[in-house]
Amino acid sequence: MKKRKYDFLIFGAGGMQGKIVIKDLLKKGYKLFVSDFYQSHIDDIKEKFSIEDYELTDLRDIKKTIALIKKVKPFLVINCAEADWNLNVYKACLKNKIHVIDLGSDIPMTKKQLAMDSAFRKQKLIAITGCGSTPGINNIMLDYAVGLLDSIHTANAGFAWNSNIKEFVVPFSMPSIVEEFTVPATMMKNGKWIKKNPLDTVKGRRYQEIGRNKCFLVRHPEPYTFYFYYKDKGLKNIKFFAGFPTHSFLMIHNFIKLGLASKEKIQVNDSFVQPIEFLTEVLRNVEIPEGYKENEVLWVEAIGKKDNKKKEIFMECIADTLPGWEDAGCNIDTGIPASIIAQMIIKKQIKAWGSFAPEAVVPKEDFFKALKEYNMDVYMNGKLIN
Repeated sequence: MKKRKYDFLIFGAGGMQGKIVIKDLLKKGYKLFVSDFYQSHIDDIKEKFSIEDYELTDLRDIKKTIALIKKVKPFLVINCAEADWNLNVYKACLKNKIHVIDLGSDIPMTKKQLAMDSAFRKQKLIAITGCGSTPGINNIMLDYAVGLLDSIHTANAGFAWNSNIKEFVVPFSMPSIVEEFTVPATMMKNGKWIKKNPLDTVKGRRYQEIGRNKCFLVRHPEPYTFYFYYKDKGLKNIKFFAGFPTHSFLMIHNFIKLGLASKEKIQVNDSFVQPIEFLTEVLRNVEIPEGYKENEVLWVEAIGKKDNKKKEIFMECIADTLPGWEDAGCNIDTGIPASIIAQMIIKKQIKAWGSFAPEAVVPKEDFFKALKEYNMDVYMNGKLIN
């Protein structure tokens, strides 16, 4: 078989997660082609990684996206761009008969992506949506827990984080964060889907590993994929929580109140701009304080039965700032899983064809072992399992 020139094509390469994926895959010796919407992002990548194989792409233009994938002919596309265009990338990869993974989207788009299962299967392709921290690590931890139960009626999951210096540093994608604060959260109670305003559900909660957080229900795709895969095992109650330290929570809340996180275009002189795009670009240039470190806990609670007795399983993955990865903070737990899963596919550790969320196809023990290489510890009921 003729060797491909490129192992991976990375969309959204200039964002926080894209750069984490690039750094990790280059260290492993893979050949990359990168793409982003902004020339300034590409310039940053070229400076940081000495990559010369790139092209600007607007994922809203599906014809040009198809053309770029056809030109590059990668083994797999890793989509780290904002989730709004995940479906376009799926369609473009299907058209070119190329494997694809992404970092997840909202529930309506996730439904559409999973509904493409038969189309990907017919082409003998693998598509996995939600290959980051959460969705991603949390999904795989839940599948591990479900495998130890005869039935499950409740699944709760979430993330919480903190930093040693209480100054604002962008936790992850600003557009995604704003959506978590403002878009109604979907949860399931007694088998019925209901929605809650995130900021109406804020409560203080203390985590042993990171201290106190402001926690609240948020819109995430996990409730849908959890139910999709485990409804036949009795799952009827699902919640997903975000957790932010107070200093970060208040800053983000103020951005929203001041209108700086709006997607509605405003006129500035002769130009029209989205405040959220402006805010995102401004914050890219904010320097991280010297000595700044973060840590994060990803957690899943599964409640069900084993041998007709109630059983509760609490899974955690702890991620800290790694030496050499200081600019990523605890965000390595989002970019690194995407890199791991991409490598599992190219190494044929994942063989099932079709369109999936990670809990359906990622080999759990191998995945947890790979996380350990980056000091990401996985616990079950307080016991280290990787």
